[in-house]
Amino acid sequence: MNMLSDIKSQARSAARKRRKAATQTVHDATERAARAFLNSVPFCSDDIIALYRPIQSELDPTPLIIALQEQGVVTCFPVVIAADTPLEFRAADSGTRFIKGAFGAEIPDDTASRVTPSLVIAPLLAFDRALYRLGYGGGFYDRTLEKLRGAQTTRAYGYAYSAQEADQVPIEPTDQKLDGIVTENGLIS
Repeated sequence: MNMLSDIKSQARSAARKRRKAATQTVHDATERAARAFLNSVPFCSDDIIALYRPIQSELDPTPLIIALQEQGVVTCFPVVIAADTPLEFRAADSGTRFIKGAFGAEIPDDTASRVTPSLVIAPLLAFDRALYRLGYGGGFYDRTLEKLRGAQTTRAYGYAYSAQEADQVPIEPTDQKLDGIVTENGLIS
């Protein structure tokens, strides 16, 4: 491993601990984060918004998913196709059947339509005020955002507990900057 890999590995370990602790101490974060998104992030009914089904101790966006779907917004979810490739997105509504995908994440089944999101909500381990995120190390969101932003205007927001904030996230040239971070305490942009 090189020095940056070691630094990122240590940062991921510390971030996992902070996030896990937040799940046990911040009790209404899912509802507060959903309200913060709905009140602070500009979007319209024409947007296709990518969300995620939580794994491990990720902040659960289910209240936000429900609110967006009730407003008629098309929602979609990421699907890992292969290592070192961008994510694919499949549309989903309240009647969509989800199955287990890569890394244990729930994904819409193969019958769901493939779509291209205009706004991406990304899970993360840590974030900083410069609007960089630290993910799990697969580079899926960075490759995906680079591809999407190369083809169209695509906004991306991290979705996290405020306790996941770090002084500085270790970055490299392939890391994609976010447009903001939504936490239970509001929008950071």
